[in-house]
Amino acid sequence: MPGVNAPTPAPARPVLYLVACAAPPVLHVRTPLALAQQLGYDTCLVLTPTADGWLADQRDELAELTGHPVRSTYKLPADQDVLPPPDLFVVAPATFNTINKWAAGISDTLALGLLTEAVGRGEQRITVLPYLNAWQAAHSAFPASVERLRAMGVVVQLGDSLFTPHVPKSGLNRPADYPWHLAFDASHGPAEK
Repeated sequence: MPGVNAPTPAPARPVLYLVACAAPPVLHVRTPLALAQQLGYDTCLVLTPTADGWLADQRDELAELTGHPVRSTYKLPADQDVLPPPDLFVVAPATFNTINKWAAGISDTLALGLLTEAVGRGEQRITVLPYLNAWQAAHSAFPASVERLRAMGVVVQLGDSLFTPHVPKSGLNRPADYPWHLAFDASHGPAEK
Protein backbone atom coordinates (compact mmCIF):
# COMPACT_ATOMS: atom_id res chain seq x y z
CA MET A 1 0.00 0.00 0.00
CA PRO A 2 1.47 3.33 -0.98
CA GLY A 3 1.96 5.82 1.79
CA VAL A 4 1.61 3.37 4.71
CA ASN A 5 5.00 4.34 6.08
CA ALA A 6 4.74 7.99 5.05
CA PRO A 7 5.39 10.37 7.93
CA THR A 8 2.40 12.13 9.42
CA PRO A 9 2.57 15.86 8.73
CA ALA A 10 3.14 18.00 11.80
CA PRO A 11 0.00 19.80 12.96
CA ALA A 12 -0.11 23.48 12.09
CA ARG A 13 0.93 25.73 14.93
CA PRO A 14 -1.39 28.60 15.90
CA VAL A 15 -0.26 31.87 14.31
CA LEU A 16 0.42 34.77 16.65
CA TYR A 17 0.90 38.32 15.43
CA LEU A 18 3.10 40.27 17.82
CA VAL A 19 2.33 43.95 17.21
CA ALA A 20 5.07 46.08 18.77
CA CYS A 21 5.03 49.86 19.20
CA ALA A 22 7.84 52.38 19.65
CA ALA A 23 8.58 52.32 23.37
CA PRO A 24 11.85 51.35 25.09
CA PRO A 25 10.88 47.67 25.62
CA VAL A 26 10.65 47.15 21.83
CA LEU A 27 14.45 47.21 21.81
CA HIS A 28 14.16 43.83 23.58
CA VAL A 29 11.57 42.34 21.19
CA ARG A 30 13.54 39.11 20.90
CA THR A 31 12.30 38.26 24.43
CA PRO A 32 8.58 37.94 23.53
CA LEU A 33 9.42 36.34 20.19
CA ALA A 34 11.36 33.61 22.00
CA LEU A 35 8.61 33.24 24.60
CA ALA A 36 5.92 32.91 21.93
CA GLN A 37 7.94 30.29 20.08
CA GLN A 38 8.53 28.34 23.30
CA LEU A 39 4.75 28.33 23.78
CA GLY A 40 4.32 26.76 20.34
CA TYR A 41 3.26 29.73 18.24
CA ASP A 42 4.20 30.42 14.64
CA THR A 43 5.05 34.06 15.34
CA CYS A 44 4.89 37.05 12.97
CA LEU A 45 6.23 40.48 13.92
CA VAL A 46 4.34 43.63 12.93
CA LEU A 47 5.86 46.98 13.90
CA THR A 48 4.49 50.49 14.02
CA PRO A 49 6.38 52.79 11.64
CA THR A 50 8.45 54.39 14.41
CA ALA A 51 9.28 51.01 15.97
CA ASP A 52 10.34 49.85 12.51
CA GLY A 53 12.78 52.75 12.34
CA TRP A 54 14.18 51.88 15.75
CA LEU A 55 14.74 48.25 14.70
CA ALA A 56 15.72 48.87 11.06
CA ASP A 57 19.21 47.40 11.48
CA GLN A 58 17.74 44.23 13.06
CA ARG A 59 14.97 43.49 10.53
CA ASP A 60 16.85 40.69 8.75
CA GLU A 61 17.75 38.98 12.04
CA LEU A 62 14.17 39.29 13.30
CA ALA A 63 12.82 37.87 10.04
CA GLU A 64 15.22 34.94 10.35
CA LEU A 65 14.16 34.41 13.97
CA THR A 66 10.44 34.29 13.11
CA GLY A 67 10.72 32.73 9.65
CA HIS A 68 8.54 35.55 8.25
CA PRO A 69 9.20 39.03 6.88
CA VAL A 70 8.84 41.82 9.45
CA ARG A 71 5.92 44.00 8.37
CA SER A 72 5.31 47.68 9.11
CA THR A 73 3.62 49.10 6.02
CA TYR A 74 0.60 48.24 3.95
CA LYS A 75 1.20 46.11 0.87
CA LEU A 76 -0.05 47.09 -2.55
CA PRO A 77 -3.54 45.72 -3.27
CA ALA A 78 -2.28 43.32 -5.96
CA ASP A 79 0.54 41.94 -3.79
CA GLN A 80 0.18 38.54 -2.13
CA ASP A 81 0.03 38.37 1.66
CA VAL A 82 3.43 37.31 2.96
CA LEU A 83 2.21 36.36 6.44
CA PRO A 84 -0.12 33.50 7.34
CA PRO A 85 -3.55 34.51 8.69
CA PRO A 86 -3.47 35.19 12.46
CA ASP A 87 -5.17 33.14 15.14
CA LEU A 88 -4.42 35.65 17.88
CA PHE A 89 -2.65 38.93 18.60
CA VAL A 90 -0.38 40.24 21.33
CA VAL A 91 0.13 44.00 21.29
CA ALA A 92 3.24 44.82 23.33
CA PRO A 93 4.58 47.25 24.11
CA ALA A 94 1.34 49.10 23.41
CA THR A 95 1.76 52.86 23.59
CA PHE A 96 -0.66 55.58 24.66
CA ASN A 97 -0.90 56.65 21.03
CA THR A 98 -1.70 53.21 19.63
CA ILE A 99 -4.25 52.36 22.33
CA ASN A 100 -6.15 55.63 21.84
CA LYS A 101 -6.09 55.52 18.03
CA TRP A 102 -7.13 51.86 17.98
CA ALA A 103 -10.05 52.45 20.35
CA ALA A 104 -11.17 55.36 18.15
CA GLY A 105 -11.12 53.16 15.04
CA ILE A 106 -8.19 54.87 13.37
CA SER A 107 -6.23 52.61 11.05
CA ASP A 108 -3.55 54.84 9.53
CA THR A 109 -0.80 52.23 9.92
CA LEU A 110 -0.61 48.54 9.10
CA ALA A 111 -0.50 47.69 12.81
CA LEU A 112 -3.69 49.65 13.51
CA GLY A 113 -5.37 48.35 10.36
CA LEU A 114 -4.78 44.75 11.42
CA LEU A 115 -5.99 45.45 14.96
CA THR A 116 -9.15 47.32 13.94
CA GLU A 117 -10.04 44.50 11.55
CA ALA A 118 -9.33 41.84 14.19
CA VAL A 119 -11.71 43.52 16.63
CA GLY A 120 -14.30 43.86 13.89
CA ARG A 121 -14.09 40.16 13.02
CA GLY A 122 -14.34 39.21 16.67
CA GLU A 123 -12.63 35.89 15.95
CA GLN A 124 -9.10 36.49 17.18
CA ARG A 125 -8.04 36.67 20.79
CA ILE A 126 -6.20 39.91 21.47
CA THR A 127 -4.05 40.67 24.51
CA VAL A 128 -2.55 44.12 25.11
CA LEU A 129 0.37 44.89 27.42
CA PRO A 130 0.69 48.69 27.68
CA TYR A 131 3.77 50.79 28.23
CA LEU A 132 3.14 54.38 29.30
CA ASN A 133 3.74 56.79 32.13
CA ALA A 134 1.33 57.88 34.86
CA TRP A 135 0.74 61.32 33.32
CA GLN A 136 -0.35 59.73 30.04
CA ALA A 137 -2.54 57.25 31.92
CA ALA A 138 -4.22 60.18 33.74
CA HIS A 139 -5.30 61.80 30.44
CA SER A 140 -9.09 61.47 30.17
CA ALA A 141 -8.86 59.77 26.76
CA PHE A 142 -6.83 56.83 28.05
CA PRO A 143 -9.21 55.16 30.57
CA ALA A 144 -12.04 55.58 28.08
CA SER A 145 -9.97 53.93 25.36
CA VAL A 146 -9.04 51.02 27.64
CA GLU A 147 -12.68 50.48 28.57
CA ARG A 148 -13.75 50.69 24.93
CA LEU A 149 -11.20 48.02 23.95
CA ARG A 150 -12.22 45.81 26.88
CA ALA A 151 -15.88 46.15 25.82
CA MET A 152 -14.80 44.83 22.40
CA GLY A 153 -13.32 41.74 24.05
CA VAL A 154 -9.68 42.85 24.10
CA VAL A 155 -7.71 41.76 27.19
CA VAL A 156 -5.81 44.82 28.44
CA GLN A 157 -3.18 43.83 31.01
CA LEU A 158 -3.36 47.07 33.02
CA GLY A 159 -3.89 47.44 36.74
CA ASP A 160 -2.74 45.99 40.04
CA SER A 161 -0.54 42.90 39.56
CA LEU A 162 -0.49 43.64 35.82
CA PHE A 163 1.24 46.57 34.10
CA THR A 164 1.25 49.74 36.18
CA PRO A 165 2.22 53.04 34.51
CA HIS A 166 5.60 54.30 35.64
CA VAL A 167 6.58 57.65 37.13
CA PRO A 168 7.13 60.18 34.32
CA LYS A 169 10.72 60.65 33.21
CA SER A 170 11.77 57.49 35.05
CA GLY A 171 10.39 54.94 32.62
CA LEU A 172 11.08 51.39 33.44
CA ASN A 173 14.66 52.20 34.29
CA ARG A 174 15.47 48.77 32.91
CA PRO A 175 13.23 48.22 29.86
CA ALA A 176 14.68 44.73 29.61
CA ASP A 177 12.58 43.99 32.74
CA TYR A 178 9.28 44.80 30.99
CA PRO A 179 6.82 42.05 32.05
CA TRP A 180 6.38 40.40 28.63
CA HIS A 181 5.09 37.23 30.30
CA LEU A 182 1.84 39.02 31.24
CA ALA A 183 0.89 39.05 27.57
CA PHE A 184 1.05 35.26 27.54
CA ASP A 185 -0.93 34.40 30.67
CA ALA A 186 -2.57 31.01 31.02
CA SER A 187 -6.01 32.20 29.95
CA HIS A 188 -4.62 33.32 26.62
CA GLY A 189 -2.18 30.54 25.87
CA PRO A 190 -2.05 28.61 22.60
CA ALA A 191 -5.33 27.44 21.19
CA GLU A 192 -5.89 24.28 19.27
CA LYS A 193 -5.97 25.08 15.59
